[in-house]
Amino acid sequence: MKKLTLYPVQKIDELVQPADFKEKTLLSPAMDFFTDFRDVEPLVIEGPIPAPEARSLMIRTHVRLNIVVDAAGHFAGVVSAVDLSEQNIIAEAAASGVGRDEVRVSDLMTRKQDLLALNIHEVSSSTIGDVIDFLQDNYQQHCLVIDEDTHQIRGVFSASDISRKLRLPVNIQEQSSFSKVFFAVS
Repeated sequence: MKKLTLYPVQKIDELVQPADFKEKTLLSPAMDFFTDFRDVEPLVIEGPIPAPEARSLMIRTHVRLNIVVDAAGHFAGVVSAVDLSEQNIIAEAAASGVGRDEVRVSDLMTRKQDLLALNIHEVSSSTIGDVIDFLQDNYQQHCLVIDEDTHQIRGVFSASDISRKLRLPVNIQEQSSFSKVFFAVS
């Protein structure tokens, strides 16, 4: 066993920060900004959960997007804070003829068949500037990344995460749903 020694810290003034080692720019690899589900557990919510409960949870945890899974834990779609707005919950309740608390996440989510995503192979050879341009051109706060080879959702890009890491504003002019942007792209 190796014997360790303690040292005085009275002459130490600075803290090391991740930015001290690698300054990120618009030319940095997109993969440096990507929330990779191989490394970070995805934020998931079950489709049958009441929408008001999910909305409250998203507000408390400061989450703007959740991956929706079915009862078996399989990917079913995504739901954003905008999708779960009080206005959308009430509109869905009125349209369905049910009470506000009977509206489910699955009623308001964007289903996987209505989504398109970036491919991990394309992302791996892109810069973060390319991704920002895509998000801005398509008014998108978030974008899923898939791995077609493994048939998996590999991760997600978040405009707010990118902005925080770059220490620059990433302005998305309009918050739109996943379906709006991908219908425009396709």
